[in-house]
Amino acid sequence: MVRRNESLDRFAEAPTGRKAAKIPFEFVLEALAPLNPTTRLMFGSTAVYVGERIVFALRKKLGDTHDSGVWVATTEAHHASLREELPSLRSIAVFGVGVTGWQNLPEADDDFEDAALRACALVRAGDPRIGKVPARKKAVAKMAPAKKKAPAKKG
Repeated sequence: MVRRNESLDRFAEAPTGRKAAKIPFEFVLEALAPLNPTTRLMFGSTAVYVGERIVFALRKKLGDTHDSGVWVATTEAHHASLREELPSLRSIAVFGVGVTGWQNLPEADDDFEDAALRACALVRAGDPRIGKVPARKKAVAKMAPAKKKAPAKKG
């Protein structure tokens, strides 16, 4: 079962009477179901988390045939090796020129579903090339006060 976090639940219950946002490419969530993924809205896309690691963003925009698809959270160091397993993986145009950690499995490609399912299989196998802890979570962890040791009792 896929759990949505509270922010998405609040969005789904908005007083405007809107229905909950439909998550694109739900087959990705079904493929990750054994890992109990969670989702959050992120810049008009659906972020997919396994634990505290973001692994994918699911993006489907009308008229956007270039960047709609499954965005893969990775780092530049892993691009080449991931492309060997996912040949359709490419940079995201909306980010402009330059290399980012995010890569896209474009919906417009003929093998889109197969490629997305292969990426899900890598996540299920614990492949360290996919997924990262968002910088915000890392910063919060660094700011947490260190636990103090209780003084040793004499006696």
